[in-house]
Amino acid sequence: MRIEIPAEAVCPLLAWYEANRRSLPWREEPTPYRVWISEIMLQQTRVEAVKPYYERFLRELPDVASLAAVDDGRLLKLWEGLGYYSRARNLKKAAQRIVSDFGGRFPASRRELLSLPGIGDYTAGAIASIALSLPEPAVDGNVLRVIMRLTGCREDVSRPAVKLAVADALRLIYPAGRCGDFTQALMELGALVCLPNGEPLCDNCPWRELCRARREESTGEIPVKSPKKPRREDALTVFLLRNGDSAAFRRRPKSGLLAGMWELPNVGGTLSEPAAFALAQEWGLAPRSIAPAGEGTHIFTHRQWNMTAFRIECEAVPDTFRWVDRAGFEAELALPSAFRCFLDALWR
Repeated sequence: MRIEIPAEAVCPLLAWYEANRRSLPWREEPTPYRVWISEIMLQQTRVEAVKPYYERFLRELPDVASLAAVDDGRLLKLWEGLGYYSRARNLKKAAQRIVSDFGGRFPASRRELLSLPGIGDYTAGAIASIALSLPEPAVDGNVLRVIMRLTGCREDVSRPAVKLAVADALRLIYPAGRCGDFTQALMELGALVCLPNGEPLCDNCPWRELCRARREESTGEIPVKSPKKPRREDALTVFLLRNGDSAAFRRRPKSGLLAGMWELPNVGGTLSEPAAFALAQEWGLAPRSIAPAGEGTHIFTHRQWNMTAFRIECEAVPDTFRWVDRAGFEAELALPSAFRCFLDALWR
């Protein structure tokens, strides 16, 4: 498969980017470390949501050495709320590899970047082009959409071969000395103008005269993407266990969804109030009272949790759970977003 991007697309895109680029904290000083952290955080997360996390993370872990040495619990607490916690764990693993295998110096080639945990083609391309000024594309959904519409290509963008073809085509037109700007301009065009949902803002586009999809009035049909598989739905009963000022948490298994994270105790299925009370007795909690504590839904990429919660006042505090007060929780435990909808009911 071959995709051709006209070379005359470069100059108007760069001019548009200079006039319209957003001021983002990771753009002010695009070192490899700063670009890397931002790109990992931005995966599956909106730009505005990432900003405060990014700034806090960089204040506490300003370089590879500090990231490599950070305690796992503190790392996950800094990441709390961003979700997809394997991203944070891979950041630390990669930082440790940079320290051990690269003498603490950030890898300076795409091939070396790809050898690090958690860094794939997109992230390697972003770091290489933005921070190292190499002609290496970073092809994500935004960039695919922009190029498919520009060229009028109707290939299925979910196919890996299409992403490779787009990367090969972009590599041929990267402007010397402006590699970082070109990568970010492509991202920015997809984020601000060539929108994924609703009508793209074609009148604001620097490629409006070059875009084949605009000429053919096919922007609503491109990009072509095969439908997603239906999301699996699971029912859970969540236990908000209180003893005085303390609440109960437990670790999830070391593998699988939210591996190794703290959670509110829960079981599969939707239990009735008597059944939930009986289970608390089986756990040795000596429950005094029980009350409904609301419902919540959390959507993962391929799974949805439909949760029902009960708040239970307990006489006993078995060591199968970790019991902490609110201050201890805020300081020490990273709780996945899936359970945070119950925090008000837990701490009231």
